[in-house]
Amino acid sequence: MSLAVQIVIGLLLLSLLISLGNINWRLPLIGILNRWLRWILFAVGMAVFAHAFEWSARPFWLLTLVAFIGWFLIETVYNWLLIAAISKSPIPLFPKFGPNLDGDEWPAQRKFIAMRDWLRGQGFKKLQAVKAEFANTFSIRSTIYQEGNGETRCQILFFPQRAGAVNVAYILTTNTTDGRRIVSDNIFLPFGGYYPETWDIRRKPLIRRLQPLIRFHRRRLHELGLNGVKVQPWDPDDEPVLELNREQQALERLNRQLGFLMPTDLQEEYGHLTQEGRYRLWKEIWMLNYLGTTMSY
Repeated sequence: MSLAVQIVIGLLLLSLLISLGNINWRLPLIGILNRWLRWILFAVGMAVFAHAFEWSARPFWLLTLVAFIGWFLIETVYNWLLIAAISKSPIPLFPKFGPNLDGDEWPAQRKFIAMRDWLRGQGFKKLQAVKAEFANTFSIRSTIYQEGNGETRCQILFFPQRAGAVNVAYILTTNTTDGRRIVSDNIFLPFGGYYPETWDIRRKPLIRRLQPLIRFHRRRLHELGLNGVKVQPWDPDDEPVLELNREQQALERLNRQLGFLMPTDLQEEYGHLTQEGRYRLWKEIWMLNYLGTTMSY
């Protein structure tokens, strides 16, 4: 057995083991590693087959490089088809949230219950449970907490997955007296659009736990404080669901103005996204899948 075949078999077994292990862990970093492994496996494997079946007399390294580029092109076509489906989907890209009165805002899983208890222990107070529903097929549930001093709000989002699984993401938001909004989140879904200039946003999709994300956000606030920037506490009379929907409307309006979204009267014919919007979304999908970062970093 040649060394190249041994490498292919080894990569295949390693990829299978990583895939099986990540079913339970669902760690983005492991997923990124596995995508790179599959890419290399495809490139080396195609070069091995080309030599074994005498499809080409080109050097092995050249066949590997061609197959490597081929994988990129195949995945690009797949992602563009996926983006086209998203663009044509009736599901809004900036959904409207409403109060969740169904009592199902918190999944009955031990890790989520422990996280809720930890939040309470850190002085966070629950403000409101909200939900965005999509054509009665699925919904995004969210609960909004606020730090005891009123400076930081923590939005916890629960995204439904296959087989009844739930993925969770966090958004930490603080306002400053100079009109800026400091946002730290770990949302792993691609966005690709634009944020207001007054938003200082840092996306950390590789940080999966709430505790280190809060520490990261507090470090940012501490650095701002050293530069003389003061925090503006949230208005206690500001209902979270209203503020959340104002944010969604502002983001939608901005992204339409800057050419990420199609004008409303053209969306039925051409879809939600412009060509620039589709390119930006494709770029962010690739960056998340293979680099674990986003364009807003």
